Amino acid sequence: MIQQAEQQDALAAATLALLLWPNHTVEEFTESMTHLLKDDNAAIFLAYDHDKAIGFAQCQLRTDYVEGTDSSPVGYLEGLFVMDNYRQQGYARQLVAHCEQWAKHMGCSEFASDCEWDNTESLQVHLQLGFTEANRIICFTKKL
Repeated sequence: MIQQAEQQDALAAATLALLLWPNHTVEEFTESMTHLLKDDNAAIFLAYDHDKAIGFAQCQLRTDYVEGTDSSPVGYLEGLFVMDNYRQQGYARQLVAHCEQWAKHMGCSEFASDCEWDNTESLQVHLQLGFTEANRIICFTKKL
């Protein structure tokens, strides 16, 4: 079952986000999720096995340029995670479908995402979910 998260779901979403991005704390993510759940331009969807949250997808509207797109705003998949024991069962596809429907409802005609250059697992998931690769870039920074 997939449900759009509400304020009371911030900790569940944060706990799952920590499994995807472990270089943070559950407190940081709870604060972030609480903020996102108040933002009309963002949505979080949770996948459940009975009453246990086992996956999440975070999507937002992006109004800046999104690589490979022609319109604005663009629905953007910011994060997608399904617990190991629940993978290959359609949860990721359902989560992304809910994000896409949300983006359409928000007036978007395009939906995009990204992954790290060397994250081949994420690349394969994106391709299996119907995304096409738009570009590959290397980003640079410099202290001033």
